[in-house]
Amino acid sequence: MSKEKQRREALLYHAKPQPGKIKIVPTKPYATQRDLALAYSPGVAVPCLEIEKNKDDVYKYTAKGNLVAVISNGTAVLGLGNIGPEASKPVMEGKSLLFKIFADIDGMDIELDTTDVDKFIETVKTIAPTFGGINLEDIKAPEAFEIEKRLKEELDIPVMHDDQHGTAIISAAALLNALELTHKKMEEVKIVVSGAGAAAVSCTRLYKAFGARAENIVMLDSKGVIRSDRENLSKEKTEFASDRKIDTLEEAMQDSDVFIGLSIANILTPAMLKSMAKDPIVFAMANPDPEIEYNLACKTRDDIIMATGRSDHPNQVNNVLGFPFIFRGALDVRATKINEEMKMAAVRALADLTREPVPEQVNIAYDTTRLTFSREYIIPKPFDPRLITKIPPAVAKAAIESGVAKFPIQDWKKYEEELYLRSGNDNKVVRLLHNRARVNPKRIVFAEAELLDVMKAAQIVHDEGIALPILLGHRETIEQLKKELEFDAKVPIIDPRSDEFKDMRSRYAMKLWEFRKRKGETKYSANVNMGKRNYFGAMMLLEGDADGMISGYSRAYPLVLRPVFEVLGRAKGVKNASTVNIMITDRGPLFLADTSINIDPSAEALAEIAQMTANVANTFGFNPVMAMLSYANYGSSNHPNSKKVREAVKILHERNPELVVDGEIQTDFALSQELNHNNFPFSKLAGKKVNTLIFPNLDSANITYKLLKGLNNAESIGPIMVGLRRSAHILQLGASVDEMVNMAAVAVIDAQEREKRRKAKKGE
Repeated sequence: MSKEKQRREALLYHAKPQPGKIKIVPTKPYATQRDLALAYSPGVAVPCLEIEKNKDDVYKYTAKGNLVAVISNGTAVLGLGNIGPEASKPVMEGKSLLFKIFADIDGMDIELDTTDVDKFIETVKTIAPTFGGINLEDIKAPEAFEIEKRLKEELDIPVMHDDQHGTAIISAAALLNALELTHKKMEEVKIVVSGAGAAAVSCTRLYKAFGARAENIVMLDSKGVIRSDRENLSKEKTEFASDRKIDTLEEAMQDSDVFIGLSIANILTPAMLKSMAKDPIVFAMANPDPEIEYNLACKTRDDIIMATGRSDHPNQVNNVLGFPFIFRGALDVRATKINEEMKMAAVRALADLTREPVPEQVNIAYDTTRLTFSREYIIPKPFDPRLITKIPPAVAKAAIESGVAKFPIQDWKKYEEELYLRSGNDNKVVRLLHNRARVNPKRIVFAEAELLDVMKAAQIVHDEGIALPILLGHRETIEQLKKELEFDAKVPIIDPRSDEFKDMRSRYAMKLWEFRKRKGETKYSANVNMGKRNYFGAMMLLEGDADGMISGYSRAYPLVLRPVFEVLGRAKGVKNASTVNIMITDRGPLFLADTSINIDPSAEALAEIAQMTANVANTFGFNPVMAMLSYANYGSSNHPNSKKVREAVKILHERNPELVVDGEIQTDFALSQELNHNNFPFSKLAGKKVNTLIFPNLDSANITYKLLKGLNNAESIGPIMVGLRRSAHILQLGASVDEMVNMAAVAVIDAQEREKRRKAKKGE
């Protein structure tokens, strides 16, 4: 993608459908006059008077306890420098977005038009009663040090400058684990820090808190080694000034154990790396380009432990592993500050989490057989769902033990359950989907590439590295669309009707006739069908000329389904192919089936649909908890429709006793753990959070998923086809560009799984 196109896309993303990335939504009913009278006048006076009597009741009656201000003056925006308060607003909105999706914290961005330290501090103090915490962001050093220090002293709510402490906390956890793997001790290792800004100072201070010795640390700025005999050093630089008579990074690197890079790209050379001690630990965290390129570093030293700030290499030092969860823990105990004990607790929790067995969901996200504590896994991954249940409790406990918590937690098990249910825990399906597809992209046929939205989707999956698109359709039309979209990458374009692909078309037609000649197919009809894109695309899959296919944007589902079924057929052992839609809801992802194919499945077919749907859930890293839905609950009706569901459950219990599945059950009882447990304690679903719904017929499934999508704006991924011989997926008519991109990622992951099974069967 050209830089100009990237620029336009970024501007469009921020401008449409409404400007910005965040908004405020009501949390209380407001439909009736009574609601409004309670929300405002006269009802609002009651909590006001209660708060007047007891100021701490503001946490009880308002949103203060879950509201963090993201405050900046735009003087040190990452990668952009001093761009001013207005220009920094998109970054601060983005930070607020991360607070919400990772820890369910409401972030409100505030940009201050001042570079005066006293004025900045006074302004923040003035507005502080509104917020439960203050996240300072992108403020240049040395002013950032004084601003944070004074605000921490003068306010009674948590204050943290994430640029300083976020990187420090994450890298410290990674460093503890790297030292353990190399059998080195913090108090003995020689550390070189390239950079002397806010992050570098905070990192080094935290390493010292964990035992690093001042005499073993050398820090460098743009002028070279910060020596004690240098003049005009700031207070922070004086703190880390070295007595060693050296001037350059090259000299500092000799026999060093650890390199911490928070400076500029490519400052660390292979020769310097070679001069380091055995088992060097290199954290090259300059973004977007590190102090030494990852592959070059690993090629130079095969005994290296390497971390960067990039997501495309192992061991990413990513601040999102820290700040949402640190503030979550601080807010939940109403901490008056974020102190050293709380930061060190976060470090230990992150380090310890890395050493625990990794959930399958994380392995799947990174297409790894099994992530395990090692040189390439010294810090958790951002997709790890355990972060929200591990880091906040550690921070909260440290706040309580250090005496800064005003609302100590009594029931830690209940607290962890509450954390698990917060948004951002398992609502990362789309990010997981794209990330996993990028690990091993496959060739995906876009059978309707002559259409603008389809071409947009193909361009996105190519530019994002999700898939390798193959474009089917009239070449001139496709080339013109590519030109309009500035899609200048060289990707295969195939026109099944052109003479250019005559031989390919003839070969496919003969293959089609051979396996369908006793099903009414003639040589003539086979040749005609091979001029049709859906037949041709399906044959590409069957012949191994492509790995997956998506179609259906412009045609009714049955019209696309027929050629796919005729060419590919059902997988071995499958009697009923079906479809699954993943609905991204506030309660987490819901797997719904069968949403598109089987009109009135039998009990046997329902059982098969349920088993294949469970396989889909497992593929995405979720343990299926399945409700077989009906209008009746557990034998309350003997109508054939409910008896069918009951019989399907019986079949599943007999054939797959390990599956967590039960029914027949009504939808509200299935989705409410409390209702289900109180009324049907004997059920296999009692006390469990259902994430998979199997419907008794196509009407109910299709209507439900489209209602969720239309009324609740629930994002839908699907219909995901299951039970075919190859990875072919049919879109709903008029699917959006985003839906097509997601389905292309599904097709890639489906193809990846099929490849794994083939290799496993061959013993590779």
